[in-house]
Amino acid sequence: MNETALNAGADTVAKDKQILPVKKNADILLKEEIGIKNKSQEANPASIIAADTEKKPVLKSVASKTVITDLNNAVKEKKKSIKKPDEGKKIIISFQLHFHTTYGQSLFITGNHELLGNNDLQKAIPMQYFNEENWTAVLEIPVDAIPENEIIYNYVFKSQDGAIVVDWGQDKILDLNAISKEQLFISDTWNHAGNFENAFYTEPFRNVLLKNNFTSVKISNPKNPTHVFKIKAPLLEKGQTIFVLGAAKEMGGWNESKALLLGRKENDDWYTVKLDLSKANFPLVYKYGVADVVTKKIVGYEGGNNRFLYDGISEHKLSIINDGLAILPANTWKGAGLAIPVFSLRSANSWGIGEFNDMQLLTQWAVKTGLKLIQILPINDSTANHTWLDSYPYAAISAFALHPMYCNPAKMADKENLSLLNDFLETKEKLNALEAVDYEGVNKLKWQITDLLYPLQKKETFESESYKKFFAENEHWLVPYATFCHLRDKNNTPDFTAWPTDNTYTQDASNHILENSFDDLGIHFFVQYHLHLQLKEATQYAHENGVIVKGDIAIGVYRFGADAWQQPELYHMEMQAGAPPDDFAVKGQNWGFPTYNWQKMQENGFAWWKQRFEQMSNYFDAFRIDHILGFFRIWSIPINSVEGIMGYFVPDIPIHINEFNEKGIWFDYKRYCSPFINDQVLGELAGIHTEELKNTFLNYDGFGQFQLKPEFATQRQVEKYFAFIEDNNTNRFLKQCLFDLISNVILFPVENAQGQQFRFRFGMQGTSSFKNLDGGTGNQLEELYVNYFFRRQDNFWMKEAMKKLPALKRVTNMLVCGEDLGMVPDCVPDAMKQLGILSLEIQRMPKQTEREFFHPNDAPYMSVVTPSTHDMSTIRGWWEEDRAKTQRFFNTEMGQWGDAPYFCEDWVNRAIVLQHLYSPAMWSVFQLQDLLGIDKSVRREDPHEERINVPSNPKNYWQYRMHISLENLLKEDAYNTTLSGYIKAAGRG
Repeated sequence: MNETALNAGADTVAKDKQILPVKKNADILLKEEIGIKNKSQEANPASIIAADTEKKPVLKSVASKTVITDLNNAVKEKKKSIKKPDEGKKIIISFQLHFHTTYGQSLFITGNHELLGNNDLQKAIPMQYFNEENWTAVLEIPVDAIPENEIIYNYVFKSQDGAIVVDWGQDKILDLNAISKEQLFISDTWNHAGNFENAFYTEPFRNVLLKNNFTSVKISNPKNPTHVFKIKAPLLEKGQTIFVLGAAKEMGGWNESKALLLGRKENDDWYTVKLDLSKANFPLVYKYGVADVVTKKIVGYEGGNNRFLYDGISEHKLSIINDGLAILPANTWKGAGLAIPVFSLRSANSWGIGEFNDMQLLTQWAVKTGLKLIQILPINDSTANHTWLDSYPYAAISAFALHPMYCNPAKMADKENLSLLNDFLETKEKLNALEAVDYEGVNKLKWQITDLLYPLQKKETFESESYKKFFAENEHWLVPYATFCHLRDKNNTPDFTAWPTDNTYTQDASNHILENSFDDLGIHFFVQYHLHLQLKEATQYAHENGVIVKGDIAIGVYRFGADAWQQPELYHMEMQAGAPPDDFAVKGQNWGFPTYNWQKMQENGFAWWKQRFEQMSNYFDAFRIDHILGFFRIWSIPINSVEGIMGYFVPDIPIHINEFNEKGIWFDYKRYCSPFINDQVLGELAGIHTEELKNTFLNYDGFGQFQLKPEFATQRQVEKYFAFIEDNNTNRFLKQCLFDLISNVILFPVENAQGQQFRFRFGMQGTSSFKNLDGGTGNQLEELYVNYFFRRQDNFWMKEAMKKLPALKRVTNMLVCGEDLGMVPDCVPDAMKQLGILSLEIQRMPKQTEREFFHPNDAPYMSVVTPSTHDMSTIRGWWEEDRAKTQRFFNTEMGQWGDAPYFCEDWVNRAIVLQHLYSPAMWSVFQLQDLLGIDKSVRREDPHEERINVPSNPKNYWQYRMHISLENLLKEDAYNTTLSGYIKAAGRG
């Protein structure tokens, strides 16, 4: 084999099971459809916003001879106008995009050059329509205006209704300084974000998981190339590369021994070869394949039809053929990972809680067992009240600041001050010996140490170049956060609305505080810098060992935190985010976070979100978007309500009063929109406490019904009343009765709609108000209810998500996973698929409502499968919760006969884990507790001590810790070998 040809000893391309014949006569070729047919490239982004998801436009990559002729004529016309070099030379760039469009759709080019609008989509360059399959554009760039840096460009699709989609990636690159020709012709393919292959060009795969597969290939380039062929193939193994073979003599003449190898630079996406086709006859017919440069053999050819190229030759012209993705299997890579909160880690060196430093030991265990991913919960500072209630990691007071409790004091102290920690070692050992995290004890200890070290080390720290760089990159959030912490402690409350001064953030006031109380702020700069160093070191260690780290982006921010204080206009402070009722929380969930003002955020291009994603990319390779449904619509609960049941989806298309009339429903505002309370309702609800409710909280209306007294009209008023009286069983019962009465409604009026628009209360059918309606009215209302929740909103919510998610996803090249659980609209799976966002599939939470369980074998490739999450019990804990359900699972999902074991024996746990390992999903991720559960010699005795969170409990204490230290887990050779064997056997090692 020479430098450019693979000698396989064959004169023609052999037929393969997956390969079509490639040697055809010219007559047949002219009759064939011309172009690239790649199923993964056929999705038209118009389908993202198509109303009917079953009738989506299909992209057909077809290049016609007429189009190429027209292009060549256009270039000739441009060439006539080119001035002589001494009069100002120009480069003429002709773009061609093969893309199927329909009437009213249009295409543009955007990029990081002024001629391409500097990435401002409003200034993107319009392309010209040739026919429904092809669009072109011609640009002239004066030689003296050629930028020093490369031009990165993308294509932009605009639908009839104005929806915009940008093709994916940052790999369309022009280096005009390397072009010596006067004319440049670029033939491109649209890169659909939903292509499987794009996942493998994200940071975790490029920089860690597939990095060692790079193969250096030496190729020789002709002195005067006329064409550059480029193709992408992310999943080639070590020692493999792409080759091209064609009918033309210059492309090997279908002789495999003359196949032309393509080379790829490290960290480059494209396999490339330069050819001199000045003497070739067009059209060219060719095909790509995979070659093994070690064995010097052809591995196989890409699928699909042959590729074709029509082009014209000129000594002044260079053609770049970006052929997109090779048609090769893209669902073969599979990995396994573990999920555990950082605070749950246990090591001999930790100070009563898991720390960033402990992640290095966790990485060592992952390497030993073949796990490729470590997934953690949010690690942002959640210190609001300095109590254990702050243990809730999804209620961060800053979306950017890291939690001080994760800082290891021994790594924060310099050598001269390390001995000062000896006075704290006894407390450290006591905290570290506890079965669960003592949140308050740990934070108190670490701040004592920080208060001691800060004055001794601040000067050297703040003068270091590393710190100065950190501060410059993070000042936009670091100073407001530190100022907030100072004012929180000064006023003994995070509720900035209660502060006597500075309750509204201004930069001038913040700078004034910084100047006059520097150390009160500087100590937070100091801590955040050390947290940054320790987390960076931990993730870098993981990368060096072939393991990626997946972070978690919480859907909300704490109501009284630095983000809401600094930019309150970005939030609806009068609302609370949550989730509608489900089997796990029958009253719904109220997370307490303000909802996002998406309209305001969009005005500055989602700057806050982009900064947040960029911050995540400093440390993580992948991230989980908590409650991705919130980008479509968010469950919004008015501030005067306590329970999630009082919420509704925002945005939405409400029910207009005319719709009731059209259904023949006589509209009774008071009956539908006010709590329905009569003697029967009270008797069923309160029993012996009925009279007490009547006398204290209700007024009789004289018509057989009761109304809540004005001072108890909202759940928040009721909560406040009971907060000041004795906390006993009777009062707790009465409070819940009042909550239930307040929520006993059918409709919520839409504010500022003059009584013309309404939203149904979720679960309306289960209310006593609904049950007391006549049957005919009830049936008619139920029809409107079903339409409201399950039909009319879908396309509307799709468009809402497409205003946000594509723009945010383009900010980062991390692998993105969405937590798409709960009441999932029909549009969500399609949107995530179109954007290449991995879904989350959980065995006991099937997305098909008709199924009781989800089987991992049914998971889509672009997904993460897991048997449990931090919001639910572990496999072993769940097994004991519902005996009847466990029995059905044992017989149907596990395929076992007879009675299910009462307790989850290790073989049962193991079988469930293996189901997930053998799933077709890209990732199978397990809570550490579930992995340990497969072996009784290493698992915890009581599974009920392993649960992390109970979503229905708003005051859950997040304090789970490993029962075994990481050092000892690394020594469990028999268990580790067994687990490693399972992972490898499943093809995930």
